[in-house]
Amino acid sequence: MLMLTVLTRAFRVPELRRKLLFTLAVIGLFRLGQILPAPGVDVVAVRACVGAAKGGVFDMMQMLSGGAMLQLSVFALGVMPYITASIIMQLSAVVVPRLDVLRKEGQRGQAKITQYTRYLTVGLALLNAGTVVALARSGQLLPGCAQPLLRDDGLLSVTVIVLTMVAGACAVMWLGELITDRGIGNGMSLLMFTQVVAIFPGYMSRIFVLSPMSFVVMITSGLFLVAAVVFVEQAQRRVPVQYAKRMVGRRMYGGSNTYIPLKVNQAGIVPVIFTSSLLYLPTLAAPLLGDEARTWVELNLTSGAHPLYMTVYVLLIAGFAYFYVSITFNPVEVADNMRRFGGFVPGIRPGRPTAEYLAYVLSRLTAPGALYLGVLALLPLVAFAILRDPGTQQNFPFGGTSVLIMVGVGLETVKQIEAQLQQRNYEGFLR
Repeated sequence: MLMLTVLTRAFRVPELRRKLLFTLAVIGLFRLGQILPAPGVDVVAVRACVGAAKGGVFDMMQMLSGGAMLQLSVFALGVMPYITASIIMQLSAVVVPRLDVLRKEGQRGQAKITQYTRYLTVGLALLNAGTVVALARSGQLLPGCAQPLLRDDGLLSVTVIVLTMVAGACAVMWLGELITDRGIGNGMSLLMFTQVVAIFPGYMSRIFVLSPMSFVVMITSGLFLVAAVVFVEQAQRRVPVQYAKRMVGRRMYGGSNTYIPLKVNQAGIVPVIFTSSLLYLPTLAAPLLGDEARTWVELNLTSGAHPLYMTVYVLLIAGFAYFYVSITFNPVEVADNMRRFGGFVPGIRPGRPTAEYLAYVLSRLTAPGALYLGVLALLPLVAFAILRDPGTQQNFPFGGTSVLIMVGVGLETVKQIEAQLQQRNYEGFLR
């Protein structure tokens, strides 16, 4: 309801209306590229085999690519190469001094990091496209499919398909940057949101056909889950900060009260995405390790109902949550900036005591945040193990990753629209 109200108000402003229509047009072009098959792909065979590949890693590939990867489309790789490259660059800033210096140089340094991210995106796209096409060529992309997915598995044809997918990943990266510059919200986040939402109608229709009662229960539980995610995503600890008055020339500065907002889920969706990517790697590498290794991986690290899979999943999410928060929020740097501008936390001395206090608060917030991410990601897996309903398991759309992406991106986009509305309408401030 709030989103509809904000969109209605936004469409009344000509400039915002142009931005929203531009964003919708780019999203439509993005979905067209995800439907358009790559040259040399047997569309009839792919459509016939996709319906037989269900559960486990295949549902994850469908969700993270909007159904495009298993269909070998032009935009089959979607936004994942760029998202993975961005995460790697953020993690590398901790161990590579040059990247840390660029990060602190402001807009010029950020432009350099963005350029490096683009180069890394191309490399990851080439690796991902080569892996997907190799699996399709060997018949392991969709197990149980007897039909060849490629019309010609020669070297020239495979090279054309790989280059097409890499070019598609670069085009997706460009479309995301266009939305960020000329549209509303973060472009890559909106494209990821589009990928997740695109598969929902198909999933929900299959659930309704299998069991109308399961459909009603799933919709009800999904609404409660979304409400809980919104509540936690909005929760934050506000650390009060006071700025002392100081004279600069003939002017008095400072004397204001503000706060540092520390979210409960400070890491966002990154730990879940990174963990899903890591658990996807053993499945890809299993065919190359021999029959025994492949059997062990299929039994323990592919099925979400296996206790080992659940344990590794939760532990990796918690570990990445702590690690990501530690590299994205530096208490020492924040405390130094506060001291430089005359700010302090009431009752805490500036400098090192403030940094220790911020680190203490952040560690206490990260613990429930990591637990929240682990429980949210584990809920559908536990439900699958209890229900033991294959049809429902294969069509369950309310996974932790998908809900986090939808809620997080939706809330952030609405906040940006509201911020731009407030810049153009000061009626709320006059009240």
